[in-house]
Amino acid sequence: MIKGIHHISMKCRKEELHKVKDFYINVLGLQICREWPDGIMLDTGNGMIEIFTNADGEHRLGAIRHVALLTDDVDEISDKVKSAGYEVIVEPNDIIIPSDPEYPIRVAFCFGPLGEQIEFFCER
Repeated sequence: MIKGIHHISMKCRKEELHKVKDFYINVLGLQICREWPDGIMLDTGNGMIEIFTNADGEHRLGAIRHVALLTDDVDEISDKVKSAGYEVIVEPNDIIIPSDPEYPIRVAFCFGPLGEQIEFFCER
């Protein structure tokens, strides 16, 4: 029945939308697939991120801890994020998730323009 995740939704204030668009489009390289007067939908390649401004935005940390974006080069995207003036809170590093089977990955984390945590993820 479930075919996958269609989109993740975030809310921002109208005055933040320009900064949000700049980060996700110009820094991370995502493309707009839909745009309407109070929001945008960005294509990640295998799902979408919706960002809308149709109500007062509140920045709260809820049950979702972060959004993980698959990349082929964690180090390069982390450098781009830093060059754009955003904080990388976990520098690129290799880890092995102790699962069955073990899962070797390379990851980094940053804060986005709304305070959201973003993980950059690459399988090894």
